[in-house]
Amino acid sequence: MNNSPEAPKQEQLLHLVFGGELTELETCEFKDLDKLDVVGIYPNYATAYNAWKTKAQRTVDNANMRYFIVHMHRLLDPVEPPS
Repeated sequence: MNNSPEAPKQEQLLHLVFGGELTELETCEFKDLDKLDVVGIYPNYATAYNAWKTKAQRTVDNANMRYFIVHMHRLLDPVEPPS
């Protein structure tokens, strides 16, 4: 029998990590939308940040390659005030 207390359930705040090669450094326009790298969807910012950082470090030699974190939970619930 497990007598340990259960950890409190954390609120699910979905985050999308994706990236691709930009046409210019000053814009967020992608060179080829068919080549976007969708890294994944994560349950919180911390895990999304770790995935973003890993991908960004692997592509450091390509100055036009950028990865982004999208706060999907804000898109799903637009009336939620920013934290």
